[in-house]
Amino acid sequence: MNKPAEPIVGDTRRVPYAKPQPWGMVPDMVVHDVLAEDERLWAPVAPDIWSRPLQLNVTGGFYVHLLRVRRSGVLQRHRHSGQVHAYVMKGSWFYLEHDWVAREGTYVFEPPGETHTLVVPDDCSEMITLFTVHGALMYVDPQGESIGYDDVFTRIDKYREHFDKVGLGAEHVRRFMR
Repeated sequence: MNKPAEPIVGDTRRVPYAKPQPWGMVPDMVVHDVLAEDERLWAPVAPDIWSRPLQLNVTGGFYVHLLRVRRSGVLQRHRHSGQVHAYVMKGSWFYLEHDWVAREGTYVFEPPGETHTLVVPDDCSEMITLFTVHGALMYVDPQGESIGYDDVFTRIDKYREHFDKVGLGAEHVRRFMR
């Protein structure tokens, strides 16, 4: 039988950092219960598609959000100006331009410059993916002609409008901004 280890004299592993943090550093951001039942936190993007902001970083030019889709089919075609990181929390999705499927538990890195067409498969009733989007998503037609874009600033405007409409107030968006 193993005996519990005796505390080590002078062990400082569980002593908090004693010095001040860097001057001007912004406070930590902690978003509890990211899958909250409060539907007001989910801004509509298109029919049966919503976005829930987690961080809107105006200084870094990126945003982190949950994309929730409750329908199958093509969602959109877009090109990235910056890198994108994705983690599938529920369901699955794929790109027409690739031969892989992102399923629950999958992490995907998308390099800047890539263009692809996002599809939720027919057998998926709900997809939720955590996306970190650096720079802009430029929506394009099949030949790459621009038909619109989204970046952290357009997302902030859309979230402000949504939060105001559902009674949280436009300023509610500030809790997600850094």
